Amino acid sequence: MTAQIEPFHAIAVSGLAHRLKAEGRSIIHMEFGQPSTGAPAAAIAEAHRVLDADPMGYWESPALKARIVQLYAERHGVEISPAQVILTCGASPGLVLALNMSFDPGARVAIARPGYVAYRNNLRALHMQPVELPCGAAERFQLTAKALAALDPAPQGVILASPANPTGTIIPREELAAIAQVCRTRGITMISDEIYHGIAYGQPTPSMLEVMPEALVVNSFSKYFSMAGWRLGWLVVPKDGIDAARARMGNLFLTPPSLAQHAAAVAMDCTGELEANIQTYARNRDLLLAALPGMGLGKFAPPDGAFYIYADVSDFTDDSMEFCQQLLRDTGVATAPGIDFDPVDGRYFMRISFAVSTPEVEEAISRIGPWFAGRNRRR
Repeated sequence: MTAQIEPFHAIAVSGLAHRLKAEGRSIIHMEFGQPSTGAPAAAIAEAHRVLDADPMGYWESPALKARIVQLYAERHGVEISPAQVILTCGASPGLVLALNMSFDPGARVAIARPGYVAYRNNLRALHMQPVELPCGAAERFQLTAKALAALDPAPQGVILASPANPTGTIIPREELAAIAQVCRTRGITMISDEIYHGIAYGQPTPSMLEVMPEALVVNSFSKYFSMAGWRLGWLVVPKDGIDAARARMGNLFLTPPSLAQHAAAVAMDCTGELEANIQTYARNRDLLLAALPGMGLGKFAPPDGAFYIYADVSDFTDDSMEFCQQLLRDTGVATAPGIDFDPVDGRYFMRISFAVSTPEVEEAISRIGPWFAGRNRRR
């Protein structure tokens, strides 16, 4: 029987935004989690060089895999081998590989609610069962070792994200270690989504590999490295999972784009340009954190990392999809409805991405401030 999954509702909001733009409207895109900056200049220059010099084909870059190994050693003090790094066509196929190699159909996999929409939908598409754990302000909108230990029966797996989407919250290292211990004790396979690593605002972002070397870790060049359109990511697998992961990657996806691999190997050393992007996100974050409470949006998850604010709009609506669409029509500011991330309480939330330029954030604030001021409160 074909699995039934929900659509990604932010895509519908974005479709409306593009239609309005085609009509001549000025649109500020804050609905998707993608940097508005492009790949680093040196990476683009390398891509131009390769296009003229290399016919390319199916290929895995040994240099890129070695550079990823170096990143884990330098950033996290973790030793992995190049063979454990499976290059993928973005983080999304990496997640599919991790799920498919780890679980049988029917497996129960725990995820946080709110959480990234594709966790729930990929599990269902693969005929697995998402076990959604409600995570509110008391838990900083994150899974905890206590919640995982209390599940009865134990799930076969868990997907963790830190920094998280849509909330930006980060799990401290001591809590990661506690979660790892619960997983070992209960035989739970860990998949850690770390695609927002490198984007944080003064708080450490430990890798799950620091406390659980047997975890599977998904990462990507789309966020920190500002290469979303290049469709390149990676999956770190335990040594005993290398053969299973490579078999699935080769059969399902062959190899990632060769051009993207050439560019990414250069991008990894463009630290100055990449860190300048983080400074921009930090300025954008500060502007929004200062402005939103005055609009009646004072309740939101603490954005420790990533580039999102997950704001409570329950004073204004119980239909976040309609709310985001009306906000877009009236102001030209596109945002994401909370129902993508939480099918139960998401109707009371919206996600604002600040991975745009600072002038765009300033303009968005100037547009939505009067709009919120003119809205009737529900209570």
